[in-house]
Order: sequence, then C-alpha cells, then structure tokens
Amino acid sequence: MNSSVASVNRTDHADAVADLVERYRAVPPGQRVRLGKPSSNLFRFGGSRPDVRLLDTSRLTGVIDVDPVARTADVQGMTTYEALVDATLAHGLMPLVVPQLKTITLGGAVAGLGIESTSFRHGLPHESVLEMDLLTGSGEVVTARPEGEHADLYATFPNSYGTLGYTLRLCIELQPVAPFVRLTHHRFGSAAAAAAEIERVCDLDGAGADVDFVDGTVFDGGEQYVTVGRFVDEPMPGAQVSDYTGQQVFYRSLQQRPVDHLTTHDYIWRWDTDWFWCSRAFGVQNPLVRRVWPRRYRRSDVYRRLVALDQRHGVTNRLADITRSPRQEMVIQDVEIPVENLDRFLEVFHRDVGISPVWLCPIRLRGEREWPLYPMEAGRLYVNVGFWSTVDQVPGRPDAHNRLIEELVAELGGHKSLYSTVHYDEAEFWRRYNGDAYRAVKDRYDPDGRLPGLYSKVVG
Repeated sequence: MNSSVASVNRTDHADAVADLVERYRAVPPGQRVRLGKPSSNLFRFGGSRPDVRLLDTSRLTGVIDVDPVARTADVQGMTTYEALVDATLAHGLMPLVVPQLKTITLGGAVAGLGIESTSFRHGLPHESVLEMDLLTGSGEVVTARPEGEHADLYATFPNSYGTLGYTLRLCIELQPVAPFVRLTHHRFGSAAAAAAEIERVCDLDGAGADVDFVDGTVFDGGEQYVTVGRFVDEPMPGAQVSDYTGQQVFYRSLQQRPVDHLTTHDYIWRWDTDWFWCSRAFGVQNPLVRRVWPRRYRRSDVYRRLVALDQRHGVTNRLADITRSPRQEMVIQDVEIPVENLDRFLEVFHRDVGISPVWLCPIRLRGEREWPLYPMEAGRLYVNVGFWSTVDQVPGRPDAHNRLIEELVAELGGHKSLYSTVHYDEAEFWRRYNGDAYRAVKDRYDPDGRLPGLYSKVVG
C-alpha cells in the first residue's frame, strides 16, 4: 500500500469503533449529536449549535485493506476519496465511481449520493457497496447488506444524510485501470444535439461498449462539449500528457484540445484543482494570481472554506448593500434530468437563470434495483446538470431562482440532490423523497430521535 495513505489495521479499527460507540451512548438523552469532521462538501452553512454534541471521527479515516484479487476495499467511513484512490491505484484499481472532489468521504458519498463520469455505466457509489457497518441512532452497530436482517437500512441509507446512522466501515467493489486516459471533446451547437450524442455514447450495447468515461460542459446555448474518455496504456504517438494542476485550467482545454491525455490519477481529480471553474471567483485563474497562489492550496476544500466564511459573516451581501448593488442568491445545485428532457431544461435554465458554465454527467442505475429515498427509474438514462454560482436576488423573493429550478425539475420528471439548499415545504418534500419508506426505517433504527430527521436536517 502507498506509504502516503492512512492505513489502519483491523484491531485499531475495532478499538476506534468501540470508542465512538461508547462516546455516542454517553451523550445524555435528548441531546442531538452529529459527526465532527475537518471538512464538508455540503452547501448549508449553519453555525455551530450549543445543543448539538460533536463526535470526533478522526480515528475512522483510514483504509483497512485493498484486495487486488477480489477487487474490493475495506474502508473506514470517514475516509476521503483522496486517500482511497491513492491506496487503490497502487494496486492498479479504483472505485467504480469516484466523486469529483478529493475530500468527499466514502461514507458521505453513500449517505448523500455521488456521481462522476463513470456513472453512465456504474451508477452511484452506494451501488458498489457490498456491506457496511453502521452506528444507528439507537446506538447499536449493525452490518447492512443487500439481503438479510438489515436490508431495509441498506436500501434507505442512500440519500439519508446521516439521519439514520453513521458509516463505520464499508466494503466496496473496485475496477482495474490503465495508466492513462485519452479524452476526446466533441463540440455541439445545441443542447438537443449534445443530448443525442450523450444517449449514443452511453449505449452500453452499442457505441458505449468500449467507453470508460462520459461527461459534458455547457458554456452557453450554442457551445457545449461531450467528453468521452477511454483507458489507454500509453498516449498516442507524439502526444503529450497534460497537467492541469499548474498554470493550465482543465475546463478551458475543452475549447482548445480536441484530443487530450492525462494520467489516470490526474483524470480522476481533473475538476478538483479549480473546483470545476469556481476558482475564478477568487482570481485563481488569473495567470498572475495563479503563479503566487501555492499549488497545495489549489483545492476544492480550500475554496469551499472561503465560501463558508463569506456566508457565515455575510461579507458579499454587506458589500452589495454598501455599493447599492443587488444582493446575491446562491444557486448551487445538482439535478438529474431524463436525457430526453435535457434540452428543455437547459433552454429554460439559460433564459431564466443564466449561470455558465454548466456540468453534464450522464447517469443510470447500475442494475434493476431501485432505491427508496431517491426514486430514479432503473434502466432509464438521466443527465446530472450541475451549476454553482450566484445570481441577482429577485426583490422580496430571495430564493426565486432555486424554487424555479425545483419546480422545473419536477415538471420534467427529474430529481434534485439534497447537498445544497432545499426550498420545498415539508409535505412536498416527503412526496418527492418517499416519506413513508423513510419513517418506517427511522422508527426502527432511531426510535427516540437521537439523530435529526431528514427534512429538518436539509431544510433547517
């Protein structure tokens, strides 16, 4: 195993679990608890609450084992994908789906969903989980598998955001990798044409049979790119291997290089260096700023902490008030739209929201199994549309654009991820996220309500 990876043996893992369980059970009845983590990728910036006890999880951040023969990994729940990828690449393997940002944890991706450019083939991270040990709200440790005594918890844990329990250990499937990824960027002049190409290259029995990665980038209604990636043992003759951790910015290369090559490691983290394109808000894409901004701080978690500080102290809106500029509404969302409705979504989005660029990531469930709290249809191809920026507030309606998006997603038969702000009322929320299934499992595994409910957590 790579010496830079935080590895942990099974004895130390068992001790860490016992310690966490003891501390959890020692919390007085009636006091809420949540995990204390050094980083977060959620976009809900509430302050600390004196009535909530933080549980230290620093002993649950390692890789227990990578089995290159079985192609599995045993991983502690708070392990980041950065550490996990380092451990698996050392064996020529990677997780089936690696979410885009380095500090996303494996437990967080399973509880809160995750996607990437392998999702057209491998679905969501939780679909490659063989089993997971969970600390439930009632203080018990259970092992949840697709079948068996705790199959109900296994099925409803995805999209529960830590309100049914916390992951302590997960065993996941891995896939083999080659040293490099060859990318081809195909430009399209309309969303309809881009959607048709996405549908074509995601046909696993046709054009997508030998494709390993698919995603897309929309610069405006007349310029969108579908990027197709394949593992290769070496670059094409005469081709250079690109490095987007230095002066060059990955998303700009789509407009400049029809064919590109990256190491597999750099491809996996191609979006993290500039947080997709959001680093431009901090001036990091300016060549002069980029030269003096230390490379080790060109990371998504650094930018996210800067945004968190701004939100907690209201700096941007205070400056807007001083300069008599419009206050800003944060519109940070990921939504899944059926591929046949993608062009309609983007048409309204460009007209009424106007954020660019926009990320596209095709996704379909890996198998026939559907998941109660995020009701995507098995066998159906969706496209995740990701957009992360601010727009001028509508006077008197501070969430107008977010609410418009929620209504449009519902109209087009899509779904909305809950990592960002949520603007549904409670009745509508539970209609969309299967309240009956959630309450049945919540009552079984957290009967005293030690953990917050899903609605109160993502809305409150």
